[in-house]
Amino acid sequence: MLLAQNLLIVLFLVSNITLASGFLDVFAAVGSYLLNVFLKWDGLLPFDTKRLKGDLNKSLYGQHIASDVVFKAVSSFMTDRNPNKPLVLSFHGTSGTGKNHVAKIIAGNIYKKGEDSKHVHMFISELHFPHREHSHIYSEKLKKLILDEVSSFPRSMFIFDEMDKMHPQLIDTLKPFLDYNARVDGVSFHNAIFIFLSNAGGSVIVDMALDFWREGKNREEIRMNSNELETKISQNILNNKNSGFQHSSLIDHHLVDHYIPFLPLELKHVRQCVMAEMVHLNMTEDFDLADKVAREMPFFPEKEKIFSVKGCKSVRQKLFLYTDE
Repeated sequence: MLLAQNLLIVLFLVSNITLASGFLDVFAAVGSYLLNVFLKWDGLLPFDTKRLKGDLNKSLYGQHIASDVVFKAVSSFMTDRNPNKPLVLSFHGTSGTGKNHVAKIIAGNIYKKGEDSKHVHMFISELHFPHREHSHIYSEKLKKLILDEVSSFPRSMFIFDEMDKMHPQLIDTLKPFLDYNARVDGVSFHNAIFIFLSNAGGSVIVDMALDFWREGKNREEIRMNSNELETKISQNILNNKNSGFQHSSLIDHHLVDHYIPFLPLELKHVRQCVMAEMVHLNMTEDFDLADKVAREMPFFPEKEKIFSVKGCKSVRQKLFLYTDE
């Protein structure tokens, strides 16, 4: 509907030149407009809420909170014709719990080439911004890159891994792009997506999961509002002296839409990861082997051994040890 309305406006604006220049000028003007629209949105998939929900249910294990919040947040944002701010999600949890995986699922439901799309930009703190003394240089380059990318493609996605390890100056560079009704140098950021990944807040999430287990409660009973979980995560990363978040103004200005917890994984979830790797590697699915591989992963606490130390990281490498047996 919006495209049709804009097309009518173009036709109206160029109608005055039809008598003098003929229909070729009208055709050229309309064609130019349509080409511009196409180039700005080329590479996007038609958004399908059922597909996103299916992908989360199919390949994300043990993360009912993340699955629910991501589905609702992304779906509402993608179907909103006039969002008042970019979508800003912050994923928190220990290693191997699925934070990167979910970011890839989101990209796979928005772009035709998924995470490989030229419109998806991934930054890893210690790789792309390794020297703290060069933070001012990184900051200027990052600002220009984001501005240029969103200017040419409004639905750009930016993923920042190890976000808590970034220098505060770099984190604050992002602030103008994340605000409500944000326009930077005349460029609107309403349709952009920012995803932050970090281990920060992981201890808070683990402690709550352990409390639920010790009280005999099912982990599926843990919710975003359980014992003010989301608030505790934001406070934890804000008060962490080793986190770049503490000295930035990002949290204080409430620009993150959701702090999403990723729970530590149990044996059954690691087993599911091994089974998924078997499919990925075109191996015959073998539950007993998957159970054997999963049990060889390290678990904590030392006595109870409830949660996987590395989540689903390294399960493929462990599985390789059995491929020739």
